[in-house]
Amino acid sequence: MMKCSLLRYSMFGVHDSKTMKKILLSIALLISVRCFAQDDKPTFPFQGGNEVMAQFFRDSVKLSPEIMKVRASGIVIFKFSADEKGAIKNVVIYYADDVALASPLVDALKKSSHKWIIPFKEKEHDFVIPFQVKFTAPEKESEAEQAAMYTYYKMRKPIIARDQTPLYSATLLPTVIVNYGPAQ
Repeated sequence: MMKCSLLRYSMFGVHDSKTMKKILLSIALLISVRCFAQDDKPTFPFQGGNEVMAQFFRDSVKLSPEIMKVRASGIVIFKFSADEKGAIKNVVIYYADDVALASPLVDALKKSSHKWIIPFKEKEHDFVIPFQVKFTAPEKESEAEQAAMYTYYKMRKPIIARDQTPLYSATLLPTVIVNYGPAQ
């Protein structure tokens, strides 16, 4: 039994058990430090988190009087890149229920430059962010209001993808909902 133990220690060039225990303890400590140094839970990619991002966009989106007049509603999906400083570039509209909705959302997206956090060790990261613009109708709508919404729906000009859209390793963000009503 003694020869077997000495043989195992001598494989590492160590001939006493105290030195071997110190070496094993050091290795275990290094491994555990390395494991704790890794951040397994990714941070939300907007400074302050999801709720701060949603509030930022609700505050930053400025819908034009024309959009409000026709009671425009719909979804717009963007892809954009952020660099290591959080600056936005390469904004692409993947889909929009109406081209009129895209402009105020692009403006709000540009205001968010330098607020994005990209994954560690990347120089640039792509994000996909959907927006939903909703007109909150009054409880009792007049026929004129209903007609205006129907006219908008018939006349809208959607932006749609006509070909494949490579996403590579983009992060899909939660939908930002922007509500507005007749009093606004």
